[in-house]
Amino acid sequence: MKRLIVDAHEDLAWNMLTFGRDYTLPVEETRRREMGSYIVENNGDITVSWQEYQRGKIALVFATLFAAPARVKVADWDTEVYANAEEAHKIYLRQLDVYDRLFDQHPDKFSPVHTIRQLEALLEKWDQPDRPAPTGLVTLMEGADGVRSINELEDWWERGVRLIGPAWMSTRYCGGTREPGPLTQDGRALLEAMASIGFCLDLSHMAWESALEALDLYAGQMIASHANALKQVENGTSNRFLTDEIIAGLIQRGGVIGIVPFNRFLIQGWKNSDPRSACSLEMVAAQIDYICQKAGNARHVGFGTDFDGGFGLQQIPPELDTIADLQKLAPLLEALGYSQDDITAIFGGNWIETLRRTLPA
Repeated sequence: MKRLIVDAHEDLAWNMLTFGRDYTLPVEETRRREMGSYIVENNGDITVSWQEYQRGKIALVFATLFAAPARVKVADWDTEVYANAEEAHKIYLRQLDVYDRLFDQHPDKFSPVHTIRQLEALLEKWDQPDRPAPTGLVTLMEGADGVRSINELEDWWERGVRLIGPAWMSTRYCGGTREPGPLTQDGRALLEAMASIGFCLDLSHMAWESALEALDLYAGQMIASHANALKQVENGTSNRFLTDEIIAGLIQRGGVIGIVPFNRFLIQGWKNSDPRSACSLEMVAAQIDYICQKAGNARHVGFGTDFDGGFGLQQIPPELDTIADLQKLAPLLEALGYSQDDITAIFGGNWIETLRRTLPA
C-alpha cells in the first residue's frame, strides 16, 4: 500500500533558475539531457519530477525561496547569490514568480497551498484513486536576509510565504550553519513579528545557540524542515544537525522534524568519491526511529529530503533512484515495530496536521 508523502524541503525554484530544470519532464529525459554536463558534476543527477511525484504519491512539497551569500559563490553558473539584503530580496521575488508561472502554466501538475481550504481541496484530489493529481507547493523562505525589514513581512505573507527559516549560514538575524552565534536584536524582532502574523518558524539551519533561544522565545508553530539528529549521524559534530536538547524542545513545542536522506547527513565526512553503499535506507529509518524514541510516539518526524539541493542521485543511499522510492521505507519501519497508522503519520500525516494548525482558513 502506498501512502501519501509530504516532503518538507525542496529547492525547486533554485534548480529551475540555476540549471534550467523542467519538473514537468520525466527524470529519465532530464538525465539524458544533462548527461556529462556541469549540472551533474555540481549537483548530481536529478531525482525529482512530477511523474515521480505521481509514482511515489508525493502530494505536497515545501518549496523554498533560497539564495546563498556571495561569500560562498561556487562558480559563474551559481547565479542565485546575494551580496546584500536588496539583492536577496530580488532573488526571492524572482523565485516566487517562478512558482506563480508553474501554477499558471501547469495547473494540472502543481498547485499553491497557502490556505487550509487549498490544502483540503488538494487532499481530496489525492483521495481519488487512479486519477492524476497536482502536487501542492507550500512556500518556505530559507534564510531571511531577503526580508529587508520586519515591516515587509506582511507583504511576504500576502505573496504566499508560510514558513521562514532565519538562517542558512549566518544572517543578520542569527547564527547559522558553520557560523555559530545567537539571535541578534534584529533576529528577536523578526521572530516576534513572524509570530504575530502566523508564520511557522523553521529551525533547520539555525546555529544551536539561536535555535535554543528561539525555542524559548517564539510564540508560534516551529519545525525543522530538513535536519537530522546529531547523535545518529556517524562522526557527527556539525551544528547543521540537531542536538538532543533542540530535538526535545521541538517535541515539547509540537514540532515536526524532516529527515534528510543525504549521505553526508548520515555519515559526516562522506565524500562523493566514497561508495553510495556506505550509507543505506536502514540508516534513514534509524534517524526516524531516533526521533520517535525521543518523543515516545511517531508524531514528530517526517521527510525533508532537500532533493536536489546541492546533491543528487550520486549522493543518496543506493536503494533510492528517485523521490518515489521513499515508499521503500515502509517495510523497514514495519520491521522496527511501527504500526500502519504510525507509518502514515511519518510519511505525510504529521506535516499535514502541522499545516492544519498553522495555515490561514
